[in-house]
Amino acid sequence: MEPTAASPGPDDAEVIAAATALGRLAQARGQRLACAESCTGGLIAGALTETAGSSAWFDCGFVTYSNEAKADLVGVRPATLAAHGAVSEATAAEMALGALARSRAGLALGVTGIAGPTGAVPGKPVGTVCFGWALADGTVRTATRRFEGPRAVVRRAAALYALHEAAALLAQEAGPSAEPKD
Repeated sequence: MEPTAASPGPDDAEVIAAATALGRLAQARGQRLACAESCTGGLIAGALTETAGSSAWFDCGFVTYSNEAKADLVGVRPATLAAHGAVSEATAAEMALGALARSRAGLALGVTGIAGPTGAVPGKPVGTVCFGWALADGTVRTATRRFEGPRAVVRRAAALYALHEAAALLAQEAGPSAEPKD
């Protein structure tokens, strides 16, 4: 759900519930998860590890806030940053691929954006967030969304979207029979 002026956006419990559902799906598939986060600053990794037993599905997370950290820790190419900027689907994809390559995960996600209240640039207003998801089989997906609201709302909404889309991708790859049983 993208927050609106009438909605405060997702709360922490919604983010943790989405992370737990993704984790259980990953565990049922014998997969582990990794993430590379910029604007969410570790919220996704925090949500994925909120549930006891999460070591069964979570391998590692990288908080790569600066361009240098994106390049050094998860291998985002300086040419990508120069050509597309830190807030781009190309950068988010390389963040996900880098987290995948530097982990034991079968699915990694990358999130980079402008949480605000400052930082907007032409064509990229506050609330713009780019996402990348990479599977060990070579599948890479990207998306860009714009979330309304203050910084905390943008960050939680971005984390929730990233988790939901990761679960959809993992479920799609697995087919309907791979859904975890309650």
